[in-house]
Order: sequence, then C-alpha cells, then structure tokens
Amino acid sequence: MKLNYKRTFFVGLAFMSICAFWQMYDNVIPLILKDTFHIRDSYIGIVMALDNVLALFMLPLFGKLSDKTRTRIGRRMPYILVGTILALLCLTIMPAAQKQNNVVLFFIGLGLVLFAMSTYRSPAVALMPDVTPKPLRSQGNAVINLMGAVGGMLMLLTMLIFPVTGENPHYTAVFAILGAIMALCIAVLFWQIKEPALVAQREQIDAAAGVSDDDEELTAEGGKMPKPMFRSLIFILMSVFFWFFGYNAVTSAFSRYAEQELQGNFALVLMVCTVAAIVSYMPVGLIAQRIGRKRTILVGILFLGSSFFAGIFFHRVTPMLYFFFALAGVGWAFINVNSYPMVVELSKGSDVGKYTGYYYTVSMTAQIFTPILSNILMEHIGYRTLFPYAAFFVMASFVTMLFVRHGDAKPIAKKGLEALDVDD
Repeated sequence: MKLNYKRTFFVGLAFMSICAFWQMYDNVIPLILKDTFHIRDSYIGIVMALDNVLALFMLPLFGKLSDKTRTRIGRRMPYILVGTILALLCLTIMPAAQKQNNVVLFFIGLGLVLFAMSTYRSPAVALMPDVTPKPLRSQGNAVINLMGAVGGMLMLLTMLIFPVTGENPHYTAVFAILGAIMALCIAVLFWQIKEPALVAQREQIDAAAGVSDDDEELTAEGGKMPKPMFRSLIFILMSVFFWFFGYNAVTSAFSRYAEQELQGNFALVLMVCTVAAIVSYMPVGLIAQRIGRKRTILVGILFLGSSFFAGIFFHRVTPMLYFFFALAGVGWAFINVNSYPMVVELSKGSDVGKYTGYYYTVSMTAQIFTPILSNILMEHIGYRTLFPYAAFFVMASFVTMLFVRHGDAKPIAKKGLEALDVDD
C-alpha cells in the first residue's frame, strides 16, 4: 500500500491557503494593532485570542455538519469553497481600514474574516483522512503539513519583499498577495479533487487491506469507546493543549519580541524555522511508520522544548539562533505530523469531522489563553519571559504524552497486500 503523493499534494492546497492566512494573521495583525492603532501589548494578546474563542465553537460545529453533509461534490468541498470565497471578500476590508486609521472598520473586517475562516478549517483538514487509507495517514498528514508550511513560507517571503515594519509598511501588498494565493489554491483543489469518488476508492482499499472504518474495539463495546482508549484520547488532547500553549505564545509574539529584544528581521528567522519543517515533513511520516507516532512525537517535543529553552540566552540575531529555530521547526514537524492522525485513529469513518473538531477545540482553547497570559507577562515583567514560558509548557506535554497507549496505526492485514502495492 503506497500513498498517492500527487493527489495528497492537491488535497493539501486547502491547508496551504489556511496556513498562508494564519502566517499573515500572527505577524501582521499585531503590528497593525500596535503601530497603527497604538493598542497595548496586553490588549493585543486579547485580540489575538479572539479568533480562537470563535474557533472553539465553530470548528467542532462545522466538523460535525460536514460529517452529515451529502452533496454531489462531497461532504467537505462545499464548506471549503464557500468559506474561502467569503474570506476573500471580507479580506479586502482590513487594509482599507488600516489606511483610513479606522479601528472600528478594521475590527469589523477582522471579525468577518475570522468567521469565514472558521467555517471551513475542520472540513479542509478532515478531507485528508477521508481520502487516505488509515495506515497511511501519518504520511498523508506529513504532506498536508508540508503544504501548510509552504503557504506560511510564501507569506514570509512576501513580508521580506514587502516589509511590514518600519516607517512605510506594505500592508496592502501583503493582503493582496495573500488573497491571490488563497484563490489559486482553492481553484486548483476543486479542479483536481473529486471528493465522492476518492472516498469510495479509499473505502475499497481499506476493506481489501483488512482495515475497517468502524474500529473493532468500538464495535465490541457496543459503539462506546473503551476506557483505555478514552484515557489515551484525553492524554493526547492534554499534550496537544500544552505544546500549543508553548508554541503559539512564540508564534503570536515573535514579530514584536524580535523588534524589542533581538533588533533583527523576524521574518527571516521564522523562515529558517519553516524551511527546516518543510525539509522534515516527508521523512517524519516514514520515521513514524518505523518507530511509531508516539515515540516520534516525544522526540519532537525534546527538540522543540530545548530550542525554546536555548532562546532564553539570545539577545540578538546570531547564526546559533537560526540553528535553534531550525531545530524548533524540525521538532514541530515531528509533533504536528503525528498528533492529528493519533486522534482520528480513534474515530470511525462516519465521525472523522467530529474528532477533527475535538483536536481543534483543544488546540484553539490553548491558543485563546496563551496569547493573553504571555502578553501580560511580557508587558508587566518583560519580553524576556517569552521563551522560559514557552519551554515550560512544551516540556509539560512530554509528561502527558508518556501516558498515551493508543493511536498508533494498526498493522495491515497480510491478505491482499500484493494487489494494493500500487499508488492508491
């Protein structure tokens, strides 16, 4: 059984458009709030948490809705298309409001865009497991995250060419390029991916390999998740909460941290991190097949946590800082490629969207509170609190991950393997 990489790359275009948006959001919106509207750091933290408050309710809702949706173009595709179109329309409001120094209009535009993005994030992510055989989902998620990292890197390159710091920030150009990237991604996705046919094909491949959508353990328990599996699910979700608590604190504040403490170009440092993740995504899927998803995640946590700890000792941009941010990118790839597949491994085919919602509910809950808490610490104690804070919570996820016992891919049945030794 082999992953169809070309098809999975096309599926990943939806996530690429999403990650391009969030790269802009994490780095440009705080600068506009601070430099244009002169909002204090602690209040910026609250604003940066608003998208996660919205997502806390929207992502599970639209994950479940897409599970139950049946249309000619599939379960997930209607949400992806409509959500992207709405986001693109609303995206035009923010640069116009910034130019006019109109804070009310800016927040109206921001709220509408965040609402539109929340309608299709869960369906876009759930599309990958829908069309990918269960044993190949870590590899599939590696491709999806690779595409997401490419989207983020494209926006970092955009911000290098059109700087968003200094006396004349190029906000309008950045928003325009983001819109073009998102539109192109979704147009190609819809052209290349015929969701209903691919889902039917994936179900046939899973059946031939002896892998069922309906987990045998769940069936034996009358459809209820057994307690050992439920405990593993809780510990996986706790781990997700902790590493996002640490990681998002850095990503949502680093543009201001670099401006204040490092006197260097934040976009170049983050791009090194992103490139390292891109290089790692494909090998990580193969590593997880050999040593298991849990062990791969534990290695990634050590990489990420040690990188954030090292960040405490840097007061300017140096080659060693680039090295540790590259190591952070590798660590994040080890974690991110395998965590979502561990959660949906415990689901059935009929509720992948619901479990996708669980995953994002927990990650978004972490991202609601961590910008607020970390920004309060930075404002009242100092910017140097950022990396100790991040390292502590990332390493806390190592402890909870040790208690996980389920979620690795199940062995493939021997029968029918020869017939399946082709791209799916």
